[in-house]
Amino acid sequence: MRKSIHSAGAAALAAAAAIWTQGAAAQDQPTLLEPILVTEGLTPVEQEKSGRAFTVITGEQLEKDQIRYVADALRLVPGFTVSHAGSAGGLTQVRVRGAEVNHLLVMIDGVEASETSSGEFDFGSLLAADIDRIEILRGPQSAFWGSNAMAGVVNIITKRGSRDGWKIDGRSEVGTDGTFLGGVSLSGGGENYDVALSGAYRRNDGFNISDFGSEKDGGRNTTLNGKVNIDLTPALTVDGTLRYVDRRSDTDPQDFTYGGPPDYLPGPNVGLVIDGDDWTATRELFGSLGATYTSLDGALTQKARFTASDTHRDDYASAYGGALTWNEGSRYKGSYQASYQFDTPGFLGAHHQITGGYEWQRETFTPSHLTETFSRESNSLVGEYRGEFLDQIYVNAALRQDYNEAFEDATTYSLSGAWKVPGTETRLHSSVGTGVTDPTFYEQFGYTPSLFRGSPNLRPEESFGWDFGVEQGFFDRRLVLDVTWFNQDLTHEIATVLGSDFVYTPINRDGKSKRQGVEVAATVDLRNGFTATATYTYLDATEQTSAGGPRLDEVRRPRHAGSVTAAYTFYEDRARVFAEAVFNGKMEDNAYVPSLPARVTLAPYTVVNVGGSFRLNGHLEAYGRVENLFDEDYEEVFGYNTPGRTAFIGLKGTF
Repeated sequence: MRKSIHSAGAAALAAAAAIWTQGAAAQDQPTLLEPILVTEGLTPVEQEKSGRAFTVITGEQLEKDQIRYVADALRLVPGFTVSHAGSAGGLTQVRVRGAEVNHLLVMIDGVEASETSSGEFDFGSLLAADIDRIEILRGPQSAFWGSNAMAGVVNIITKRGSRDGWKIDGRSEVGTDGTFLGGVSLSGGGENYDVALSGAYRRNDGFNISDFGSEKDGGRNTTLNGKVNIDLTPALTVDGTLRYVDRRSDTDPQDFTYGGPPDYLPGPNVGLVIDGDDWTATRELFGSLGATYTSLDGALTQKARFTASDTHRDDYASAYGGALTWNEGSRYKGSYQASYQFDTPGFLGAHHQITGGYEWQRETFTPSHLTETFSRESNSLVGEYRGEFLDQIYVNAALRQDYNEAFEDATTYSLSGAWKVPGTETRLHSSVGTGVTDPTFYEQFGYTPSLFRGSPNLRPEESFGWDFGVEQGFFDRRLVLDVTWFNQDLTHEIATVLGSDFVYTPINRDGKSKRQGVEVAATVDLRNGFTATATYTYLDATEQTSAGGPRLDEVRRPRHAGSVTAAYTFYEDRARVFAEAVFNGKMEDNAYVPSLPARVTLAPYTVVNVGGSFRLNGHLEAYGRVENLFDEDYEEVFGYNTPGRTAFIGLKGTF
């Protein structure tokens, strides 16, 4: 298990990545059986033709359920676990299928969002504002998306403008925890272009995340986003995106105060979270430019894209007179891909598509404790085949070769398939593949030399995984049930050990970590205004400290987890009420308290949220919700409190 609370990330050959969807989550209105496309490879495909385990959450559903942070939407997805240390906007880690945090790749409008220092993406910075859809892929995806897509991908696409005029959207919200939320967006366009601009600001007074004292820990977040698409000719389209996030979150430190010689006895609160004036601030800047050219009557599509990101993080620690540390990282990426599709009517009525691409990437990392900027480059080649046979069998295969400047090259592959059983509401889907995660800059070069020394000879982590699922519709698909079995292992796992010189350093373990389980998802749409969803995940995730050594349960991964949501729309579709419950079973976490075992068990919990909305007229809608309705007292990270019952009311309008 990786000791760092951040992790390492790489990139996506995602120039082609897009999903056009009416919604995969349960909708409040009758479901239209139109094609839903999902980017489960280099190119989009209709959902019924995908062999991978995926979920799509639409922006419309986020709005209806009043979800303000993407991490809270992921709590409702099978296979996902969220660990939130602090108040709203504080450090938030997301794990999928029991993997490490940096094994999940996060993309925002085609730009990899993880920090280069650690490879992790802190979901505490991600407001659910102006999002068109969230595409979620589970299982190894490195053959398409590169390093860090070892266990899955969260691909976020923001809204674009429509080409039939202009509109302004605005909202304002307040909460009993001192929350204020304000947001505005302008979108529209003309015959050959569209533009979308948005801004959101959220602040809150928060609550005391420590069991000591009474100081409240709050935060603020400002997010600005822009997107433009222009058709230069009927065959050539260019697009661009720009995103800026500025946030600050109050935190509390862990107490590691020890007495002096000769005994060096620990203080009474060693290992516990205590009140302090600590804080963390980040500034994120993401941008991209792309072009798409179609020819041969649409049979050939070529795409080129350049993306860039820069993240600066400041950490202030109040202990020992106060200390400010910082790090800054950037990532630049260029990619090209070409797709050609053709039919062979005489051979199983088949349709084929072949895609090839190239990707270049450069990453940099500058820490405050060291005196230089570190950098590394990689080049990648990728190929994909997609085939459709007899209007019922669908296959997808990919092969990728990564050439790394700083460590071992890597080859990954992926194969998936789906079968729509004729004459039934049954669809079988399965995938198998490999994944890699490159060592992080922290792990390669270290951070504080006297405490943590890097290891430049580390190997990338490697993984092999498979899943098999059955999707079954009932009652004209008013009820849809999907059950997926999955299995994935991890080799060359990077772990941190304490050396004989009392300096920590990372190593590759010899053993194999294993993750396996079952994911269940059900949706109900009675087509009379009532909808519901339910998810359940059984997870067996263990780590092996050495080859042949004992196995330990992975921390912060519950064996049992699930959710239930229900909504009802009525009064001529003007009124809506909803409720959701998220269950998290007991799980282990690390403890650094001398009087406790090295690991403690966090108790299971269930959090219930309720809310509703009413459309006042054609332009205005009032809404409200209560989070943690029953004031559940629970922990997602040992020693950190979580928010109690909180109420919110707001008003939004479209003009």
